Amino acid sequence: MDTHKNELINEALEFEKSKPRMTSTSERVIISNKTKELILALNQIYKENKDPEIMDIMKRLTVLKQRAEKRLKLRI
Repeated sequence: MDTHKNELINEALEFEKSKPRMTSTSERVIISNKTKELILALNQIYKENKDPEIMDIMKRLTVLKQRAEKRLKLRI
């Protein structure tokens, strides 16, 4: 379980560092879905151990998700 937690945190950090480009609608949808998936998985881990580092990662991912969704709504 601990290795799964570390892998998930690393995946979230790598995704965040990659600075995904939001040039097309399909990329925005992919970013929105990926961030949602990561946030939900991190939330399960956060519920168990209340690590503030995980909360910070979730907050940063939420900003990415909101930015992608905001730009999606402008296109519709």
